[in-house]
Amino acid sequence: MEYFLLGVLAPVLLNLFHLTIGIYIVLKRGNIYSLGFSAISFVTKTIGLLFLTWFGVGFLDLNFKIYIPILTFFWFATHIIEALVIQGYLKK
Repeated sequence: MEYFLLGVLAPVLLNLFHLTIGIYIVLKRGNIYSLGFSAISFVTKTIGLLFLTWFGVGFLDLNFKIYIPILTFFWFATHIIEALVIQGYLKK
C-alpha cells in the first residue's frame, strides 16, 4: 500500500496541483509569467521528488529497487502530460 501511495498517488497529485496552478497562471497572467512559474515549478518538483525518495527509502525502509522505478516512472509520465497540457494553453 505504501508503494502505491508514495510511488503513484503522491507524484500524480503533486503534478496535478502544479498543473492547475500553471493553467491558472497562463490564463490569468500570460505566457511570460507562466515561463517564470515553470522555472519555480522545476525547483519545487525536484524538492518534492527528493523528499518522497527520502521518506520512502530512508524513513519507511521501502525496497528502493521497487520504489524508485515506480516513483520516477509516474513522476516523469505526469510531468510530460503536464507539459503537453500547458503547451496547449500557451498556444491559445
